[in-house]
Parts: sequence; C-alpha cells; structure tokens
Amino acid sequence: MKQSIFFGRKVVAATFVMAVFGWGIGFYGPPIFLYAVIQRTGWSLPLCSAAVTLHFLAGTLVVVNLPVLYKRLGLPRTTVLGSILLGIGVYGWSVADQPYQLFLAALLSGLGWVTMGAAAVNALISPWFVARRPAALAMAYNGASIGGVIFSSAWVFLIDRIGFTQAALGVGLVSIATIAVLSIKVFKLRPEDLGQYADGADQPPEQVAVSPGSTTTSLWRNRRFVTLAAAMSLGLFAQIGLITHLFLLLVDHVTEAKAGLAMGLATASAIAGRFLVGWLMPPNANRRTVACLSYGCQLLGCLVMTGLGNFPDLLWLGVILFGAGIGNATSLPPLIAQAEFPRQQTQRVVTLIVATAQGCYAFAPAFFGALKSLGGSHGELLLLGLAAGIQGLAILALVLGNRRSAQQIPEFSRPSL
Repeated sequence: MKQSIFFGRKVVAATFVMAVFGWGIGFYGPPIFLYAVIQRTGWSLPLCSAAVTLHFLAGTLVVVNLPVLYKRLGLPRTTVLGSILLGIGVYGWSVADQPYQLFLAALLSGLGWVTMGAAAVNALISPWFVARRPAALAMAYNGASIGGVIFSSAWVFLIDRIGFTQAALGVGLVSIATIAVLSIKVFKLRPEDLGQYADGADQPPEQVAVSPGSTTTSLWRNRRFVTLAAAMSLGLFAQIGLITHLFLLLVDHVTEAKAGLAMGLATASAIAGRFLVGWLMPPNANRRTVACLSYGCQLLGCLVMTGLGNFPDLLWLGVILFGAGIGNATSLPPLIAQAEFPRQQTQRVVTLIVATAQGCYAFAPAFFGALKSLGGSHGELLLLGLAAGIQGLAILALVLGNRRSAQQIPEFSRPSL
C-alpha cells in the first residue's frame, strides 16, 4: 500500500547522519590522528603521512567495488560492516606502538570509512531522487561538513581529556550503533518496497535510452568524463594534501584548541559554500563554471594563508576561503555527471570519478608530508603554493571540458524537498 508521506525525506536525513560519522571520523579525523601519533610516539612526519596515504588508498579498493558489494551483501550490511572496520581501525591508530601496527590500522580504517563516503551517499540518494537530486545531495553532503565542524574540535578535546584510546573506543562504538540502527530502519528500504517513486511522484520517471557503447572503456574516450575525473582528482589531491597537514601547520602559529577551531571553521564554511551552490545556482547554470568558481575560492584561500608568518590573523580569512570549496569538491562532480550523462550511466560515472579521484588523492598526504619535511623552514609555503597551483590545474581541466554537447542531458530545476 502506497504511503502518503514520501520516505525519501527520511533517507536524506539518515544519509546526513551517516555522513557526519563517515567524514567526521574517516576524513577529518586523520589530520588529528597524525598529530596525536607523532606526539605519542615521536615517529617522523613522512612515516605517519604514509599511513594516512594508505588509509585513503585502501578506500579506493572499496569504492571501485561498491556496486559489487551492494549486490552481494546489500547496502545496509556493507555500510554496517564498514563502520565496524572504521571503528577497529581508529582504535588501532590509538594503540599502535610499532609502525607495522599503524599501517594495519590505517588499512582497516581506510577500507571502512568509504562505505559512508561520497559514493555511498550518491547510492543512497539516487533511487529516491532524480529531478530533485541536486537539493537532496546538497542536504545529505552537508552531513560531511557538519562532521568536520563537530569532530575537528571534538577529537582534539577528547584526546586531551580522556586520551586517544578512550576517545577512539567511545566514538567508534557510538558510530557503529548509530549506523546499525539507520541501516535497519532506513537504508534497507527502496521506493518499490513502499509503493513509491522517485521525488515522491505518482509514476516512475521517464526512462532515457542509453546510447550504444556506454562501457567503461568508452567513457575514458569521452572528453567530458576525462576532464571531470581529472578536475575532481586534482582538486581533491590539493585539498586532502593540505587538510592532512593543516592542523600541524596551524599549531605552529596558534594553540591546539584554536587550530581545532580553525579546522572546524573551514568545514563550517564548506556548509555555507555548498548551501550557496545548492540553492542559489540558477537552474540552467553551467555546473562546470560553478565548480571553477569554487576551486578558485580555495586557490585564493591558500594564497592568503601564505602570509600567516607575518600576519597570523589571516588564518581565519584563509580557512574560510579554503573551506568554502571543501564540500563542493565532493558534491559538484556528481551533479555535473547528472547533467552531462544519461540517467542510466550516472551511477557508473560517479563511481568511476570518485574511485579515480580517491586513487589519486590517496597519495597526497605522503607527498605533501615529504615536501614539508624536505622544505625545512620553507615547507609551509611550499605546501600552500603547491595546493594553490594544483587547484589552478583543476580549473583548467574543467574549462577544457566546458563545451556544450548535443548529447548533454538537460539540467533539472531545483524544487524544494
């Protein structure tokens, strides 16, 4: 029997909560973990940065195989299993007293967190929303930014008050319990289970025929796909590389508490940036152009922060500008894919660009860490300059693919949820 209340709203809310834990622990946690491990063990920055790289690289193996895991285990079981692996992995970060133990922990945490990452959010939202997907994704992805706002400071506070081990144990248990409840109550349901259709419509959405040759190989010969994947990879490489070392960079200028607040401010700015894009972007706007503006904002933020040595107060302006594009770097590429590819291809395109980007940005922590160590007293400027330059390359990639095509799918308007 068809229900009168569209269940998709609950799916968005539940996905929002999942993203809070997924990003709060698996994305914004490693910069704090990196600092905590170095403080506890005295291990070198390149060594610990390599563990962060393994964390993100391991996630690539899961992202590219998420459709298979969903088919074999189901989306709810996959998500719960991921939360368990993430909890065990973070606990391992807190107790590792040998490098091999740290890398094993990073492997587990990396395999787990992506089941609550960008591809998972898109997979949860897609069955419930088509025309209103931009607004739905924007709301769900805001959970990622809220996770950064909450956990960036919470990790610093908890580790200082109760220790890394107890903090990891407590947060891990709360995360696993929450994801288990959401999976049982919400994630296991699909529109057809409730007699509903995407967007709360009275009938299924119009099916668009898939063009011949829509294989993975053909996508890599598609100009729009290649430039979109390159832009997302470059943008996130710069973003992850800088975010991983941002806490270490900031504590050279301010206290640990203020550095945690600054990290939280960056993610709060991500909410504002995503809100502006999700609700103020004109219905027929070229989404690649919007993404270029977002990357440009981050580039400007990096340049502003190069003046921290002489003007410490620039910290706040820099993290606001840089943070304004953090969320859009994850949420805009799927929206661009929705506008430029047939509906039946969108899930494949999103999975591939996310997996490609993660495979690239996974190496950013180790690369940026090595550069900071080799740069000596100039390491900070090298990191910020490199991040700005790579953001510029991401803009270039988007511009190269910013040509309208007769095959481009019309963009949807943004009715409210």
